Amino acid sequence: MKKENKMGVMPINKLLISMALPMMISMLVQALYNVVDSMFVAKLSENALTAVSLAFPMQNLMISTAVGIGVGINALLSRSLGQRDYEKADKTAVNGVFIELIAFFIFLILSFTVIRPFYITQSGEGEITELGVQYLSIVTGCSLGLFVQIGFERVLQATGRTVYTMITQGTGAVINIILDPIMIFGLLGFPKLGVAGAAVATVIGQIVAGIIAVIINHKKNPDVTFKIRGFRPDGGVIRTILSVGIPSMLMASVSSVMTFCLNKILIVFSSTAVAVFGVYFKLQSFIFMPVFGLNNGMVPIVSFNYGARERHRIMQTVKYSLCYAFGIMFLGFLVMQIFPQGLFMLFNASADMLSIGVPALRIISISFLLAGGCVVIISVFQALGKGVLSMLVSFTRQIIVLVPVAYVLSRFHNIDLVWWSFPIAELASITLTLILFRHIYHKLIKPLC
Repeated sequence: MKKENKMGVMPINKLLISMALPMMISMLVQALYNVVDSMFVAKLSENALTAVSLAFPMQNLMISTAVGIGVGINALLSRSLGQRDYEKADKTAVNGVFIELIAFFIFLILSFTVIRPFYITQSGEGEITELGVQYLSIVTGCSLGLFVQIGFERVLQATGRTVYTMITQGTGAVINIILDPIMIFGLLGFPKLGVAGAAVATVIGQIVAGIIAVIINHKKNPDVTFKIRGFRPDGGVIRTILSVGIPSMLMASVSSVMTFCLNKILIVFSSTAVAVFGVYFKLQSFIFMPVFGLNNGMVPIVSFNYGARERHRIMQTVKYSLCYAFGIMFLGFLVMQIFPQGLFMLFNASADMLSIGVPALRIISISFLLAGGCVVIISVFQALGKGVLSMLVSFTRQIIVLVPVAYVLSRFHNIDLVWWSFPIAELASITLTLILFRHIYHKLIKPLC
């Protein structure tokens, strides 16, 4: 008999903090290495920074795929443990990792076929495209470590062992930060690789983190057994994982489409405007990543207690998560309102970049006041196996509202107006989210014991 999992018995606030805090710390470290990456690249040239910024849609698509599969693993595995179906939990873990490996091979193929056309579509032939192809080909073609890392980390999260994911993510991020200047500028006898060096540092960190995640699952996770010998894919388990994972993938991937479209809108103003947008995405990760870490700690608690039919514990988890998320986002709002110029100077900002970027941060950050609640409730949909609703909210916010509004505002030839598309889209998003949550509460949560 396996002992009672803490997600069913520990007081909710203590449980949420114990599971979310390690994830929040590791996500902050992830955000730090994303920013450091761009800070070092910015020292090469503004074109190099623009090239890395333009890589975001494809890079985000890859990460979204890995994380989406991980969300499906997390939700089904936690629910199986809540139902005490340990055999299904084991099948979920091994089939989930199998799907992650299939996804890696898909992106390996893409790295040889679509990277150059992807860049030419955004910036045409030239230095930005050449630098971008160098960077993105390495990041996508050598992404095995990323998919292994995320797959095994989600198994740890689903069983409540989030402190170990802090170790794996933190180690990978620290390795990346250390290797960045060495690989980019050719320090300690290494050749100077430029933007390609930033990519090499990233994949090395991911590979090391993936190896550590595999070892920790083998040594420190008694709730799940990876039965590799005689493994055959289980169609039912895979379909269940993907029923949550695919909407989550699409939801996260929508931001790739949004970013691609925004880059196309902004490049009409200048390449500096694209660089500003890229810097914003790096900076906002410092605010959003802790909220995502909070959600990563929340999802298995909600899934576990949904499987155990504990309505009160589910709602307690949601309420605490909403309070913490709003606090984090409000702090981010204040920082971007008060220190926008200082934030851009971290990236060797020119006077032109400052003139565009300072108003951008102040306007976009207004949306933070609504975003925290929306992100939390979307994660509740995923935890309850309703990933399609999460996808619907994300699609509405970024494609139906944000991109068209940004395009319309750009026709006034005032770039400051374009940034107002973010608060407008967030208002539409939170309205739809609350309507859907009311429906889900009455249909799925309220009938529980």
